[in-house]
Amino acid sequence: MKELALWKFMLQQLSRNNPAVFMCVVESNGSSPGRQGFKMVVTENELQGSIGGGIMEHKFVEQAKEILRKQTEELIVKKQIHSKNVSTNQSGMICSGEQTLAVYPVKEKDLHQIEKIVEALATHQPITFQFSEAGFLILNDDDLSSQKIFEQDNGSWKYTERIGYTNYLHIIGGGHVSLAFSKLMHDLNFHVTVYDDRIDLNTMQKNVFAHQKFLVDYENIDQLIPDGNDFVVIMTFGYRTDGVVLRKLLNKRFRYLGLLGSKNKINKMLEELRNEGIADSVIQSIHAPVGMQINSQTPEEIAVSIAAEIIKIKNS
Repeated sequence: MKELALWKFMLQQLSRNNPAVFMCVVESNGSSPGRQGFKMVVTENELQGSIGGGIMEHKFVEQAKEILRKQTEELIVKKQIHSKNVSTNQSGMICSGEQTLAVYPVKEKDLHQIEKIVEALATHQPITFQFSEAGFLILNDDDLSSQKIFEQDNGSWKYTERIGYTNYLHIIGGGHVSLAFSKLMHDLNFHVTVYDDRIDLNTMQKNVFAHQKFLVDYENIDQLIPDGNDFVVIMTFGYRTDGVVLRKLLNKRFRYLGLLGSKNKINKMLEELRNEGIADSVIQSIHAPVGMQINSQTPEEIAVSIAAEIIKIKNS
């Protein structure tokens, strides 16, 4: 998880008494290359993360290094507008949109709060932190209505974000496509769980990208995957097991339910469901064949097509 790597890096610097500057995009609008929640840590010789790249990032990295060289505790909160048509706060980029950056020299007093963040992320637990001129603060807020909130009032400000895994993916079937798909979705910060009913399956053994792997009886799959806002993709070994899993999950609520297969296979299965009396509204909610139609051929290409469709829904 990239988020964990950044916080671990910051914790290591603090633990070694190495000065570091934390930078965060606390607000963004329009076509900004740095989206709200983008983060970066700068030390004298190392960088971790990104606040959007390009000349703007280079400019702020140099500013952070200047803070480190002067050993000041200067805190900067600055809007950057990505346009040449404004007189102030030009970022040097022309992609339109804008972003507000907070630049904060990390202090020894922040160590304990950052330790809590690293511990939560390492154990796949979400955690809410608040960041302001006062430093970092962990909040006991499990019901944060928005993932990211930036507030300003009379010169003071605070940024609140719930971090950790917020997107959970269940892949039913552990074959070659599942392996490629697990890797891609792991890199996209999804919490990935893979299920299969085959003992000693080589591709399941190779799958070091899934956070959890289960050997299951597909007849019980509905007891293992809860109702909710999760993403589910069915890609078992064959037509029969696909049908077993799909029928077990049809009455549950998911943000996304997809079924891998050829058009002929999918049409046959959906026709069987209609003949069994399954409502058209339920059948139409299934993404089948799963993925965006990009004429994908290899497991990796199929994984990309499914990921693209899921990302489109996630971000809608």
